[in-house]
Amino acid sequence: MSGYTKEGRPVIAVGVGLSTYDKASIHYYVQSHIQINEYRDRVILPAATKKFERHISTCVKVLDMTGLKISQLSQLKLLTVISSIDDLNYPEKSDTYYIVNAPYIFSACWKVVRPLLQERTRKKVQVLSGCGKDELLKIMDYESLPHFCRRTGSGSSRHSRSSTDEDNCFSLDHGFHKELYSYINQQAEALESQAALIKHKSFHVAFPEPDADDEKIAQTIESEFQKYSDQNGVADKLNDLTVNEDKQKK
Repeated sequence: MSGYTKEGRPVIAVGVGLSTYDKASIHYYVQSHIQINEYRDRVILPAATKKFERHISTCVKVLDMTGLKISQLSQLKLLTVISSIDDLNYPEKSDTYYIVNAPYIFSACWKVVRPLLQERTRKKVQVLSGCGKDELLKIMDYESLPHFCRRTGSGSSRHSRSSTDEDNCFSLDHGFHKELYSYINQQAEALESQAALIKHKSFHVAFPEPDADDEKIAQTIESEFQKYSDQNGVADKLNDLTVNEDKQKK
């Protein structure tokens, strides 16, 4: 979490491009996602309601695609499971999804996938140019911008001011994460006092069956990624070819 919009909605930053899906099982990614959702509903939104003195029930999410690779987006099972869980258990909790720093591969696939989405979902997703700084400043102050949106130009990798661990909303030293870990520790201590729950060594979520529309979208994405993978493979082969001018003249 990097701050609030001018209307008081919490701004949640998601490092999609930097995610390492191969470092943990799908169960633990889903568990982590649910924990964040619960923390948002139990702590963040009530705190925002108190801070701005009006009822606030939704947040906005800024998805950073920096470093995105085809292999990462191919984890469609994880993405569709998380989407299904949100639709069934946390409906209408995200007001808008802003996608920034999107590479060409994402932009190209988005043009194909967008028409397949439901209208209410399409309206929520906005793909911004570059780091999205100018557009996001219309709805939030500079201090609430995620660090990856504070770039001096659309093609620059440098922030407009030096980034520290406290500025970097992905850092473990960021205030949001310190508060989150403190809350989790408090909850864990409360659970440890209940002997019946100590035996639970792990927690797993029963995945809902993907929606038929989600399956169609997933298949389309897979097809588009395969096209780009094939094109990249052909390009690599062409780059390896050399022409012997002497033999060609003969």
